[in-house]
Amino acid sequence: MTTTIQQRMGPREWLVFGVLSIVWGGSFFFIEISLRSFPPLTLVLLRATLSSAALLVVLRITGRRLPTSLSLWLAFLGLGALNIAIPFVLVAWGQTHIPIGLASILNATTPLWGVVVAHAFTADEKATPGKIIGVLSGIAGVAIMMGADALAGLGGNLLAQLACVTAALSYALAGVYGRRFKAMGVAPVEVAAGQLIAAAALMLPLAVIFDAPWRLPAPLFQSIAAMACLALISTAFAYILYFRLIEKAGATNALLVTFVIPIPAIMLGTFLLGETLEPKHYAGMALIGLGLAAIDGRPFGWLSRGRASRAAPQG
Repeated sequence: MTTTIQQRMGPREWLVFGVLSIVWGGSFFFIEISLRSFPPLTLVLLRATLSSAALLVVLRITGRRLPTSLSLWLAFLGLGALNIAIPFVLVAWGQTHIPIGLASILNATTPLWGVVVAHAFTADEKATPGKIIGVLSGIAGVAIMMGADALAGLGGNLLAQLACVTAALSYALAGVYGRRFKAMGVAPVEVAAGQLIAAAALMLPLAVIFDAPWRLPAPLFQSIAAMACLALISTAFAYILYFRLIEKAGATNALLVTFVIPIPAIMLGTFLLGETLEPKHYAGMALIGLGLAAIDGRPFGWLSRGRASRAAPQG
């Protein structure tokens, strides 16, 4: 029998948690505005380049240096592809066809895929009955949201949703792949910078070949501003917050941010872009939320303890 030690979150950790959920939720809004001037491949190249430059400044200020080992940089390339290049491109392209709220909901399936990937590729994170129930609930939620589009045929809307789901799967694969860096003794902020530099290197030839950025019209000011916010706030700053949360509250607590990311994304899409979601999207989000709660287990534990405390004799 194994025992899981849950780290508690104090007021500072909850503050970081709240800011991180807003920052990452806002990334879908910034992507939407950036896409008005930058095609997906160029957008991801700029995002990775600007955010990696910002993290290099952070490394310089904190006295850290990037590793020089060839094997580590090959590992950064793998992580940069799985955690940055592939999912960023898929989400950016997906948002050219679906609302940012729906994209954020589908992105929230990452922990569901994480259970499947961890069970298949690790020895110490096997699926439990609660996790299996959570995965099934989450898959049902995605099926509800995508069902009508699937019946209508492989249109742009369905392909865009599949792109966002595939991005979530890529994030899950990156989570398992990235476990190796702790054993290599690489600090999280160094991993973040390394993967972003590697992703920028991967995206450069793709953007040059397929987008020919020098031929694009002059970008709108609002797109430039959104790109700066996307790279500096929703990527570089977000990674700093995320790794601080992991350090102070543990990875399990940090994962809970996935529950609330769709909320600011949907609010921004609704109030600033006039987007609307259908009832099936909210129903699907509810099932995904239940699935995430089942995987995490603590919400049900809180309910059980609450019932037990009410049933205990008073006096």
